Amino acid sequence: MRLSFLSKSTLSLTAISLFLSVISQTKPVEAASFKVVADKLDNVRGLSFSPDGSLYITEAGVGGDGRCIPGPSLEGLDSCAGTSGAVTRVKDGKQERILTGLPSIALRPSGATGEGPQDIQFDAAGNAYLLIGYGGNPTINDFQGNSPSWGQLYKVDFNTSSLTSIADLAKYELANNADGEAVLDVSGEIASNPYAFTIKGNTAYIVDAAANNILTVGLDGSNLQSFVVLPKQTITNPVFPTPEPGQVSPPDAPPPGQTPNEVEIQSVPTGVVFGADGALYVSEYTGFPFPQGKARIFRVAANGETTVYADGFTQLGDLAFDAKGNLYALQYGNEPQWKGISDASVIKIAPDGTRTTVLSGNGLESATALTVGLDGAIYVSSKGDRPGVGQVLRIDNSAKVPEPSSALSLLAFAALGIGSLLKRKR
Repeated sequence: MRLSFLSKSTLSLTAISLFLSVISQTKPVEAASFKVVADKLDNVRGLSFSPDGSLYITEAGVGGDGRCIPGPSLEGLDSCAGTSGAVTRVKDGKQERILTGLPSIALRPSGATGEGPQDIQFDAAGNAYLLIGYGGNPTINDFQGNSPSWGQLYKVDFNTSSLTSIADLAKYELANNADGEAVLDVSGEIASNPYAFTIKGNTAYIVDAAANNILTVGLDGSNLQSFVVLPKQTITNPVFPTPEPGQVSPPDAPPPGQTPNEVEIQSVPTGVVFGADGALYVSEYTGFPFPQGKARIFRVAANGETTVYADGFTQLGDLAFDAKGNLYALQYGNEPQWKGISDASVIKIAPDGTRTTVLSGNGLESATALTVGLDGAIYVSSKGDRPGVGQVLRIDNSAKVPEPSSALSLLAFAALGIGSLLKRKR
């Protein structure tokens, strides 16, 4: 997830971290207990349990010394490509990188705001599938031969460390541009950033944070198509960041003193999961300037009908259901990304709509993904916008504080490291 501020409303994990804050009216949170189950990760992203109970983690990597493009940075830094992306497994308490050499692009020289392997999921037969994002030009291949490349869904064979392409999502966006918006990112390249997916039966459902849509494709590679384009929204009295000395305003920011009364922003979807009712639930990060309290959760029926299931969030990064039908929403940060590193939050939404803060801050920051384990605990990727310090936390959500159900009373959650997630359309 790279956070670039120029093109489609895709959200880059890291860049996004720089822009968001929420005016929250929540009660003080009693911190749930948690422990670190994986550590020292590079731009940590997606989480998924395999059938044998092992936890698989995607790392977007730290880029490399390859081709560089303007990055999602207020300091004007470049993002440079490399093969530092990876998949890590935690099995029987042992953490191990089991797949390396994957595409990665991140800010130089820090290695922050990485983008590359975004998510991993397993089908009913236990086969693994890996999603690689990017947001750049799909006609460019930075890697030799049949090496993995940008914007694709792959089937993974961990026994041979081989990847087989299922769908080239970036090239599909180039050819179809489902949402009809301008397609250039800050570097003048095509903006498509497949960010997360889920599997039902023999079909993968993928959200493209830059293209603002949900795509479907058969696990055999058949019938790739756009299923639903997520709706925009109009924001009144938007608040834009004021660059510090030496910083550069994002291209989408208005000139000083010329802030409009309202702006139309794109959705920037980040998480997708099926509910017990058979519908898809999708979280959105929102486009620049990442307004507080304006992120929504959509319910998408089998016929594509899209409605707002819950709102009042800030920069949502992921969703997950537990066995009791509770929906957990992850806020990347509790303040606008452009304010710097921010505490993140996990919010539980009960079937009756009651909202509860499970964990806010207390070590959880720049949170990029979550999943619910068979043990009922919540597993969250934390510090997902930085190299070497990423963690996966196991949260025991026994200590909870009910919140008001109104939208604005929900926590504000900024997206710190989500820079690579969403690139906003011009």
